[in-house]
Amino acid sequence: MKNQNQTITQFELSPLAKAGIIIVNMEDREIEEHDISKPHRDNHCQLMFTLNGTFQLNIDFENVEFSAPALLCVFPEQVHHIIDVKDPKGWMISFDPSLVSKEILQLLETKIDNPFLLQHESNFCQQLAILMNLIEKVQLENTNNYTQKSIHFLLNALLSLISGELVSTLYVDKEKENRSIIIKETFIKLTKAHFKTWKQPAQYASALSISAAHLNDTVKSLTGSPVSIHIQEASIMEAKRLLYFTDKNVKEIAYEVGYDEPVYFGKLFKKVTNLTPLEFRKKFRD
Repeated sequence: MKNQNQTITQFELSPLAKAGIIIVNMEDREIEEHDISKPHRDNHCQLMFTLNGTFQLNIDFENVEFSAPALLCVFPEQVHHIIDVKDPKGWMISFDPSLVSKEILQLLETKIDNPFLLQHESNFCQQLAILMNLIEKVQLENTNNYTQKSIHFLLNALLSLISGELVSTLYVDKEKENRSIIIKETFIKLTKAHFKTWKQPAQYASALSISAAHLNDTVKSLTGSPVSIHIQEASIMEAKRLLYFTDKNVKEIAYEVGYDEPVYFGKLFKKVTNLTPLEFRKKFRD
């Protein structure tokens, strides 16, 4: 597959969205306003709740296949596309992340499995269906400020319900371990936001108000890799996206992911992926 665009296509919320939220029923065949079978990003979050069907997607170079019922979240930085869908039933809700608390967003990003498989007869699955159905019905009402506030509250109720289910499946038996997990998850989130300009572990440690040594020990104990590796991997993931989905040259991509020396970037890319940037492009795209 070859893409002549110089940037990864990014789609905004649908013009039909009201106050930063739109929910669509998967049984409505006319809901898509752009081609979701081609790799793209969105500037908003998407939550898919499936009641029936089989699904195959690609999210950041990984194929994701599952059968309903299930939940799946896609976040703004992730490049994704639909490969195949059969007999879908359920809802897709798209929303501006500013409508949701940072705590809930972080929990979704770090704790939810994609896909998060469900049981049809479980109370949780039935409660999700009730809330999704209610949001869809309220969306169809005449639009006014109170209607939109109702949808905002229902969205947060939905995400809070999911967060509660995620938390209930976690097991943390010590306060110290809980603090370590918070440090690791906050660090990972910071790498996504700052990998282009923050290349040193000390910059992340400063943002977390801890020492670089403590940050490194914590992250390595929980993930098996030191802080420096995670920083590099965040940059390399973005580089992979740019190599695959654009025709920018290696020098341009190196600058875009924060490296002023293309030669160093090329060596780092090969160290992480075992391929040069051009070998990666040829293997996965050309």
